[in-house]
Amino acid sequence: MPAFLHRLGRLAFRRRRRMLALWLALVAAAVVCMTAFGGTGKLDNTFSIPGSESQRALDRMKTDFPTFSGTSAQIVFTATDGQKVTDPADSARIRAALGAAASAPQVAKVVSPFDAHTISADGTTAVAQVRYEVPQSALEPNALDALKSAVSGANQQGMRVDVGGSAFGNAPSESHRSDIIGVGVALVILTLTFGSLLTAGIPVVTALFGVATAIFGALSLTGTVSISSTAQSLALMIGLAVGIDYALFIVSRHRFHLAHGMEPEESAALAVGTAGSAVVFAGLTVVIAMTGLTVVGIPYLTAMGLAAAGAVLIAVLVATTLLPAILGFAGTRLTPGPGSRAMRREQAVGGAGEDAVGATGDSLASGTGENVLSGKGDNVAGSTGESVADGPGESVASRTGEIVAGGTGEHVVSRTGEHVAGAAANAAERWFRLVTRRPLLTLVAVVASLGALAWPAHDMRLALPDNGTAPTSSPQRIAFDRVGEKLGPGFNGPLLVLADTSHSSDPTTAAQRVAATIGALPDVATVGKPVANPATHTALIQVIPDSAPSDPATKTLVNSIRDDRAAILRDTGATVQVTGSTAVSVDVAAKLNSALIPFAAVVIGLSLLLLLLVFRSLVVPLKAAAGFLLSIAATLGAVVGVFQLGHLGSLIGVDTTGPVSSFLPIILLAVLFGLAMDYEVFLVSRMRESYLHTGNPLGAVHSGARHSGRVVTAAALIMTSVFAAFLTSDSTMLKQIAFALAAGVLLDAFVIRMTFVPAVLALTRHAAWWLPKWLERRLPDLDIEGDRLGPAPTAPESVALTPSTAD
Repeated sequence: MPAFLHRLGRLAFRRRRRMLALWLALVAAAVVCMTAFGGTGKLDNTFSIPGSESQRALDRMKTDFPTFSGTSAQIVFTATDGQKVTDPADSARIRAALGAAASAPQVAKVVSPFDAHTISADGTTAVAQVRYEVPQSALEPNALDALKSAVSGANQQGMRVDVGGSAFGNAPSESHRSDIIGVGVALVILTLTFGSLLTAGIPVVTALFGVATAIFGALSLTGTVSISSTAQSLALMIGLAVGIDYALFIVSRHRFHLAHGMEPEESAALAVGTAGSAVVFAGLTVVIAMTGLTVVGIPYLTAMGLAAAGAVLIAVLVATTLLPAILGFAGTRLTPGPGSRAMRREQAVGGAGEDAVGATGDSLASGTGENVLSGKGDNVAGSTGESVADGPGESVASRTGEIVAGGTGEHVVSRTGEHVAGAAANAAERWFRLVTRRPLLTLVAVVASLGALAWPAHDMRLALPDNGTAPTSSPQRIAFDRVGEKLGPGFNGPLLVLADTSHSSDPTTAAQRVAATIGALPDVATVGKPVANPATHTALIQVIPDSAPSDPATKTLVNSIRDDRAAILRDTGATVQVTGSTAVSVDVAAKLNSALIPFAAVVIGLSLLLLLLVFRSLVVPLKAAAGFLLSIAATLGAVVGVFQLGHLGSLIGVDTTGPVSSFLPIILLAVLFGLAMDYEVFLVSRMRESYLHTGNPLGAVHSGARHSGRVVTAAALIMTSVFAAFLTSDSTMLKQIAFALAAGVLLDAFVIRMTFVPAVLALTRHAAWWLPKWLERRLPDLDIEGDRLGPAPTAPESVALTPSTAD
């Protein structure tokens, strides 16, 4: 792969105008296809599970009870100023409003509160039902606005009208503000990282190319494939984050080469061949994990997984083709200026830490390269190795490593690596030295802190979002709260029981007995009169629970009705199925819960296999899997703490607590797995490369920090910022996903990869890179770092040492 990517990068660099024209044409084609075949107006936010009981019942209701099979809205009339809705003037106003609502677009039926007896006990509130024969996704763009306009005439002195219901739930989320915020923050971080606005702008530009192609391409399919607004936002979020990060890794390597005198063409080709190989590997892990969501069997989740996978795949293609072309246009202008801070930093990375390394890793010299343990007399190690002296005193290292000194103090590493002095160490390296000084203590602190953060996850409640978690100022939330307060929480999520009475001797009596049996169950507030269809011998029974739609008691009631179906069949001869939006939510949660553990096992197994192939080690994959589980658990605990328990929720606009979205845990597993592999590969691959060259396990850990720590830190901050920018969304599901991904990346990058990983490697030392010989012979060598392409440039003063005779 590195050789192929090297050739591809060189080709794109040389044919940069054609490559840029090709990508411009792809974006234009995606826009044309979106305009012709799809668009945001065709997004489908319907939850369904083909083959589930609730979905089978809904499918049958389309023919037997079409007015109940679609979505519905609620019109909540509230009398003020001490009046009641039953007063003649108010009731007349309500009836007039309902007549106007019946003529609104696509309305199939309006159920008056005076006929359905949905009037509060104090007479101040009445709730009318508006039924549609189509799902919420099939409503015309102006249908709900027309409904609100139709009933606005009743909103006069003495009466307030609020319109809500399931038809207003899962509305498409607006994310353009989040895009701007995320890109702006990323540009600031990149500018600080590179010290150049031109260099910082390149990853942003290429990421926008990829995102535009992915989003317009996905929207062009909405005419034939069900794609939700959340899937679109997730693809945008992940595509933007990984697009910037992948370009950052390659541009950083390219700039390093330029700083050490390499020609731009060869530098771009080598950057794509080396860092690009890691980008391809990391991107494919995300694609595999997101594509794996299709096996769950939920169309809503399948669309999310495929949309995100497509965005990541395009980001990889952009990074390996368009990016080297852009680097070709930039030429030598990306080279850090002589004497600039960026140039000093790049040269320090290239020479300071790998300047002079003994074959056994026992002796390392300073970054000046003037001290070499040799017999030439410049600097001579004594036979005991206890004293190494030189006139200038530029670098002195004892054999035991107990004393490390140097007149210039540029960079000296002792034999054990326990004592190091040097101004060349960057912030990441200094942090790694701190956490590896007492690795066991570091591991205990990490596990304890993440364990405490993960603790709330044991009480996590999962459900689909409803209007109870909508913004408090939204019309659907106002209506939801008013209905729950005046008529009871169960009125916001009634259950529908479809009874097949075709095998009963008396269908009417059978339906009534079914309703009576259900009415006797715990947590049932009321049971409506069965609505029969004599032609199909079916009856529809509305059941109002005592509890709210997302309450665990409601889930228990759904399961109780289903568990009693055998007794109902025996007593009445009727078969029953439970459906409605609340039952669909229960079925979705059950389906996702059953799929979560097998999916997690596949993801973790895949990570073990991939890392085993890349790093040819047993400890590294096991350590990565353990760290991944810790970060997942801590992230879920944080989500529960904020959204379910309400801790610090006001800081991100969470004004009401509620259950966690059923989709979140499995989405988090898939996305965070791929992103965690990004940082694992970019960080640990440098450590492995250094270990193979020096044989010094602790020095290799520090070398990985020196070469990759700054870039990984910038990448993690960019990705966290992009995800966090979507916290401004009004969609509860998207807000939860954005928070989970931002917190997950932050924890995984800084607590796991930058703290837990170096501590484990420092504790296991040489064993961290051990692999049984029989297994090593059977594993293919993926060469992710592109070692076969030749050595990367190093500082001219770097020199390799041979061990002293005393060693």
